[in-house]
Amino acid sequence: MKIEQTKLPGVLILEPRRFQDARGFFSESWNRRTLRAAGVELPEFVQDNHSMSREVGTLRGLHYQRPPHAQGKLVRCGRGRLYDVAVDVRRGSPTWGQWLGVELSYENGRQLWIPAGFLHGFVTLEPDTEIIYKCTDHYAPECDGAVRWDSPELGIDWGLVQPPLLSPKDEVAPSFTEFDSPFEWEPQ
Repeated sequence: MKIEQTKLPGVLILEPRRFQDARGFFSESWNRRTLRAAGVELPEFVQDNHSMSREVGTLRGLHYQRPPHAQGKLVRCGRGRLYDVAVDVRRGSPTWGQWLGVELSYENGRQLWIPAGFLHGFVTLEPDTEIIYKCTDHYAPECDGAVRWDSPELGIDWGLVQPPLLSPKDEVAPSFTEFDSPFEWEPQ
């Protein structure tokens, strides 16, 4: 497995090997032993989520789940193509408010590890795009939150050519300046 550090400490790009032949391919999308051998220790996963977005330009995010049910996510694209974004919202972090965007697709097989303490969102780049992700905590609606996707202070370049398709929750999410982060940075 290829493991790439990013500009946001703790956020990793994982690229599992694909074994291809005339029938297609086989890939281990998750293997704790392989990651441990590479020096990467991820928390235990307790829930898998799978969502499909029909339209290009469907934007979901920026979402988080606050403590005591904060979630880390290992994100991949099962079909189609998406632009996945993580924003550091750990108070005291040297990369506070900085964001990272990575294209994930069925074709490239890349995955993004986003630890707790980051906002997460994505926009679809192809019709019928599926996102599949493992979570480190169960969904807890009382801890669910969102920050406005187009908060000017963040300056995220989503690559949109027209207004995105949003959920009612994302349409009314507060801006980043109104966000009181419940996350603290813990130096390693």
